[in-house]
Amino acid sequence: MLSSFTTFSFPTTTLFGAGALKELPARLAQIGLRRPLVVTDGGLLNTDAFCSLAAALGEKAQGDRWFLYSGVHPNPIENDVREAAEAFRQNACDGIIAIGGGSPLDVGKAARVLVKRPGFNLAKFYDETDWSGLAPFIAIPTTAGTGSEVGRSSVITLDATKRKGVLFHPQLLAKLVILDPELTRGLPPKLTAATGADALTHCIESFTCPVFHPMCDGIALEGIRLIVEALPRAYRDGHDLTARGKMLVAAAMGAIAFQKDLGVVHSMAHPLSTLCGMHHGLANALCLVAGMKFCAARKPGLYRRVGIACGFDLMKVPGIEADRITIEFIGQFLADLGLNTKLREHGVKPAQLDALVAQAVDDPCHKTNAVPVEKEDFRKLYLEVL
Repeated sequence: MLSSFTTFSFPTTTLFGAGALKELPARLAQIGLRRPLVVTDGGLLNTDAFCSLAAALGEKAQGDRWFLYSGVHPNPIENDVREAAEAFRQNACDGIIAIGGGSPLDVGKAARVLVKRPGFNLAKFYDETDWSGLAPFIAIPTTAGTGSEVGRSSVITLDATKRKGVLFHPQLLAKLVILDPELTRGLPPKLTAATGADALTHCIESFTCPVFHPMCDGIALEGIRLIVEALPRAYRDGHDLTARGKMLVAAAMGAIAFQKDLGVVHSMAHPLSTLCGMHHGLANALCLVAGMKFCAARKPGLYRRVGIACGFDLMKVPGIEADRITIEFIGQFLADLGLNTKLREHGVKPAQLDALVAQAVDDPCHKTNAVPVEKEDFRKLYLEVL
């Protein structure tokens, strides 16, 4: 008998398929949005993906029927949220369309908080209990990694702490998600690999998280299977729309799964983004194998079903051996995507170790890791991947 209740929820309406973006005007009419604010980053403005969105909204209607905020940073900061909310108010917008990777999507989600409560201190997000009535939000990912489009949280570096803060509330969920593989066609191989590794890490860490949520467990395992099949194909051939589509679905599945929560790898990755400016997916990729080894050494057999999802017959294999086979496969899988480098090759310096450890200890993700993680464990793990 279970000792506590768990709530299961998968409510987001999602359009999937090549060309799905063309449905946007009709969906805006259904939702009742007449003056949306588009939130993105400056790097997306010259892409085919943004041009497709502008065409769907009507290029000549920009500044009249739809408006643009493109100041989102690669690792979003609180001021991005404030500027987006101000653009919303100045243009009398009635909803937000966020397009891009996880950063614009997170800013688009969070901006609605400051639209509702101008001047609000985001560090006090959890002091408020009523976040109903937020402006409608439509999420259109152009990467297959964070899965932020289906998440009920926004990760923003807060002014008060200078650290990544997680704003979590069901009201942050998107009203509509559009998963169109055509929009990811132009993603370069390195970003395809890094964002895909982010989705893989989400699936692995959420599955091994001890929180009870069997629906998420099944989703995580299927997400792993899809990523193992599709990511190498999307990496080699960015125009493989079948692989691109499977990766978009797998990324969304990873984000649905991590409503269970995550683990030690994410607690290592978050400070690498905040302090070192490292891409979140790359940070996860470079820490994943070390984190898996750490967990497996303390809980043998943890990765048996992960290995089965990767295609291995491990049901009768001893737990320690099943872990070894799985972890070696994941290591080679990442290496084949060019993700087997060390942190120092990306500018991380030994002098930053103390600060990285301090932030990793405070990060909440490791609180739901498969095994306990102490301060010295983080130091050893960082040294292993440095």
